[in-house]
Amino acid sequence: MARTYRQHLVRRIGNVVISRAVSLGIAPSYYVLLTIRGRRTGTPRTIPIRLMEHDGAEWLVAPYGVRDWVHNARASGEAVLRRGRRSRQVDLREVSAAVAAPVLAAYVRKEPVTRPFFDAKVGEAVSAFEAEAARHPVFAVTNAQVSGGSGA
Repeated sequence: MARTYRQHLVRRIGNVVISRAVSLGIAPSYYVLLTIRGRRTGTPRTIPIRLMEHDGAEWLVAPYGVRDWVHNARASGEAVLRRGRRSRQVDLREVSAAVAAPVLAAYVRKEPVTRPFFDAKVGEAVSAFEAEAARHPVFAVTNAQVSGGSGA
């Protein structure tokens, strides 16, 4: 049985630390800050997240289940991804379970800390991850426009 995500003090501190590292451009290159407007208030919300690259495309995965950012992405369909001084406006489109499954399988191989939140395990058939897609939505990231920073 997969674990349920709980926001606790250690996780909050970790998010602050990784967010700061991403904003300074010193975190691992696959982490970005996702800023998306709240679906009710319109207030921008920012979280650190892994920008997953798989089969030549970029994806955002909800490893801890349907969280606020997922609801906001579904409502707005757009966000800003930032790393250091560089940011880009992107479109987000939730994909079907069949499309999400290979992305989820690759995600759990690359992000071991999230594995307890999945019922499907590393090395299982892609079809096992298709069943996970309803609990772990995947968004295709498209239409990137670069702004800010040097050389942009």
